[in-house]
Amino acid sequence: MSSTHVAAPPSGTAAPGTAPRPARRRRTGARVDWWLTALLVVLALTVLVPLYFTVVTALKTPDQLGGSGFALPTEVRWANFADAWTLTDFPRAALNSAVITVSAVALTLLTNSMVAYAIARNMHRRLFKGLFLYFVSALFVPFPILMLPVAKQTAQLGLDNPAGLVLLYVVYGLSFNIFIFTAYIRSIPLELEEAARMDGAGTWGVFWRVIFPLLTPMNATVGILTCLWAWNDFLLPLIIVSDPGQATLPLVQYVFQSQFQTNYTVAFASYLMAMAPLLVVYVLAQRWVISGVTRGAVK
Repeated sequence: MSSTHVAAPPSGTAAPGTAPRPARRRRTGARVDWWLTALLVVLALTVLVPLYFTVVTALKTPDQLGGSGFALPTEVRWANFADAWTLTDFPRAALNSAVITVSAVALTLLTNSMVAYAIARNMHRRLFKGLFLYFVSALFVPFPILMLPVAKQTAQLGLDNPAGLVLLYVVYGLSFNIFIFTAYIRSIPLELEEAARMDGAGTWGVFWRVIFPLLTPMNATVGILTCLWAWNDFLLPLIIVSDPGQATLPLVQYVFQSQFQTNYTVAFASYLMAMAPLLVVYVLAQRWVISGVTRGAVK
């Protein structure tokens, strides 16, 4: 009489004729990086604490500044904003800043992306590689070295006005913008351009129909950085703009500082008013900026 030996099913599998048992799932909890969390908290406080101090100071009276700077105002003085509106001629100064900022952003996106495209697609040539290194090297030149020659040259050329200011923003932004534009353009496959050329598109058609729409992530980055720079800049308008009627917001806010004292309550109210348009722009453009940066990371 022979006996048969039935092998046991391997571990994790069901025996024949029986229902399979569901595999056990290991519970893996997301590990919290407390060092990174603490760093984010510190970075958030570096922004929120000065903002809180600004708001509190803008709502106080001059007599309340003698106490703690972070204490809430015992008497809210909304007249600080009205005084700031009048003393700075806020509508005119805001319009000057808006015209300069919008013009600088638009001209920067158009011209810098074109230059970067020409360099990125001809980097194998010695001339274009030299141009790329020339533009990038300008990042290491401090602006105070060029400040006085630029001021004298713009005055001689009749560019000591908002038009000259816009031109300088475009030129001085070339170094950093070409650096990031070129790296991104070189990651775009050449097959897309070859397909467009087979359909009859020329160089300009390839750029406007293929390349420029794909530059949306970098356009969002460059546009936001240029907007922040042009709107908040104080030094360039100070040395370039000669007509007081064409002064920007950072320039007219200098009226609150005198030789012996500073009207802090009205000055901080003016700072909040100047910051409000940028907050509105950020809230409206937040979705496009975040999606653009995400697509740039995926690219």
